[in-house]
Amino acid sequence: MLFDRIVRPGLYRLARGDAETVHERTVRALGGLARTRPLTRGLRRYYGIDNPTTVFGVRFPNPVGLAAGMDKDGRAPGAWPALGFGFVELGTVTRLAQPGNPRPRLFALPDSEAVLNRMGFNNDGADALARRLAQHGKPEIPLGISIGKSKVTPVADAIDDYRASLTALHPYADYVAVNVSSPNTPGLRTLQDRGALTELLTELTRTSATLAREAGRTPVPLLVKLSPDLSTEAIAELLDVCVSHGVAGVIATNTTLARDGLTSRDAALADEAGGLSGRPLAARAREVVRFVHDEAGDRLPVVAVGGICTPDDAERMRDAGASLVQLYTGFALHGPALVRRVNRALAARPVHGAAGA
Repeated sequence: MLFDRIVRPGLYRLARGDAETVHERTVRALGGLARTRPLTRGLRRYYGIDNPTTVFGVRFPNPVGLAAGMDKDGRAPGAWPALGFGFVELGTVTRLAQPGNPRPRLFALPDSEAVLNRMGFNNDGADALARRLAQHGKPEIPLGISIGKSKVTPVADAIDDYRASLTALHPYADYVAVNVSSPNTPGLRTLQDRGALTELLTELTRTSATLAREAGRTPVPLLVKLSPDLSTEAIAELLDVCVSHGVAGVIATNTTLARDGLTSRDAALADEAGGLSGRPLAARAREVVRFVHDEAGDRLPVVAVGGICTPDDAERMRDAGASLVQLYTGFALHGPALVRRVNRALAARPVHGAAGA
């Protein structure tokens, strides 16, 4: 595996082991790559897999997407189709620009096939992303945008934040993910409670319908991103709220506060604050996907994310009920070859639950 043995270790040596520096340099390089059309066309011919599916009314050229967190501010949207992704989710962005939590705040745990982060929604703000998309255009694949609450905004005023971000970004989004489950913004996860989520989704669905009517288009699908740390009873309540408010689907799951599954080599980082992603999350994410599918069926298509590090992981997510899958940690650790391998595996067996055609 060239990426695992040479490319990734080389990137970390050049960055003196700092995972966030590797991340920043990679996204910057991919942003430059996206401006080289002959190169992106050649890469897309190699990595791209044609396996279309339609979910919540959106046609995806293939069911493998890039999860939120990799390209928060939309600096390399044109690169992701070239690497074989069938859709990309930008963000999470907030109404207000914010620096996020103090560094270091991103840690690679390759021995555990995991990443630990406490980024804290560092981003340039929703208006800045809207300006960037207006100037440079959308990617050639469906675009999701994840929105969250600004850290300085009290939880009681969170609705205003989400509504402002939705208003700024709805012209560019093929779907909007409502992130109420990051563990790295104080108080954010309380928005998953029935009462708070009901108020939030009532306003966002109303806003989405108004914006669509004014623009002469159908409403942008709204998805809710779930925490893997919720009990089954809490997830069931959340799903009931989502169904009753016409939510188009759910993303399962966000990062976890649990530290199960770390190797002894990585155990020293277990006390670091933040959310864990990657291999240790795989089993729990799959459980949540299966529970959502069993509870809601086709009423709430599932976008599965969490611990997909091999084609088999993606197939098991599909078997659990996922309509689409997203990569983050697996892609960061294993490179674009993983996208191609996952796509080829899923193309060999039709992905479950394509809905909304």
